[in-house]
Amino acid sequence: MSKLIKSDIKITIELDENRVPEKLSWTARDGGVVAEPTKAFMLSVWDSKPQESMRIDLWTKDMPVDEMKVFFHQTLVSMADTFQRATGDEKMADTMRDFCDYFAEKLELKTGK
Repeated sequence: MSKLIKSDIKITIELDENRVPEKLSWTARDGGVVAEPTKAFMLSVWDSKPQESMRIDLWTKDMPVDEMKVFFHQTLVSMADTFQRATGDEKMADTMRDFCDYFAEKLELKTGK
């Protein structure tokens, strides 16, 4: 029997008096990340018993809206890639990517890349 290895990812949230995030940071020592500041994060976990996802979405009050739009776009693109790797469903992943292109176009995020 192989020995399991434990790895931790830590998210630290500093709140103002109204419990609104002022500062966020994350640590993933196995990845060489220690108390790295960030302005937003999204975390989804799957609860298989009720067959539903649970989410935590937080961002600091100084997160610029234009950066939030880019963050969402990049998250959607990465979800399409993850969906394809997890399910092998290339057709649906491509459909998701088409939506990502539409999303970026409507928000004028494309820079000619």
